[in-house]
Amino acid sequence: MTPDSPGDAPPLDPAPESFEVALGELEQLVQRMEGGALSLEQSLAAYRRGAALIGWCRKSLADVQQQVRILEADLLRPFEPDAPEEP
Repeated sequence: MTPDSPGDAPPLDPAPESFEVALGELEQLVQRMEGGALSLEQSLAAYRRGAALIGWCRKSLADVQQQVRILEADLLRPFEPDAPEEP
């Protein structure tokens, strides 16, 4: 498997409340890891949590993109200036 494969990410427990919460947690993890004050074990745990959050965010984005594609398929049409307006 490649590092980007969904099977590589550890399970996410607990799952974030929202995409924005997940991004905020990721930012905090990065700051803590870059600060250099974490032990090796803490760094590994933070890395694992970050990998799981990234996987969760990617899946959330993919789900939303699919929903947008479905909506656009029903709504988007070529513009025809002389076409009669729909009620």
